[in-house]
Amino acid sequence: MSLEIIINNDIKAAMLARDKRKLEALRAIKAALLLEKTGKDTSGGEIPDEVEFKLLHKLVKQRRDTAEIYERENRTDLAEEERYQLSIIEAYLPQQMSEEEIMEHVKRIITEVGATSIKDMGKVMQAASKELAGKADNKAISVAIKQTLGI
Repeated sequence: MSLEIIINNDIKAAMLARDKRKLEALRAIKAALLLEKTGKDTSGGEIPDEVEFKLLHKLVKQRRDTAEIYERENRTDLAEEERYQLSIIEAYLPQQMSEEEIMEHVKRIITEVGATSIKDMGKVMQAASKELAGKADNKAISVAIKQTLGI
């Protein structure tokens, strides 16, 4: 079942349960999906899984950054709302990999690519982000690559 159908079903359930907070987060996901669906990357109206994962990661990053800003400004009420929406959106992402798992994959990719120094980080990052799309954050992948290559 596509993410769009799942979100629509969850929106209906949230409406029936009168859960306004969850409904707001689900509508944000639906709006982002609709914008992506009308974009140039989709053919036939279907959004590929990797594009859906990128979109969800973007929404998660936005919520996380916004919550941090609210906390710096001592607006804990707004920060809490952002973190709640963040938890709802993260539920639709696949299980994220641990740091150890990311490190294992990065080490294997480095040997496959033949990287020896930080100059090869671009090649490693490209291969790693393709392989680990949706399973790991690019920031965590980058940190693992830098640690392995010795920075």
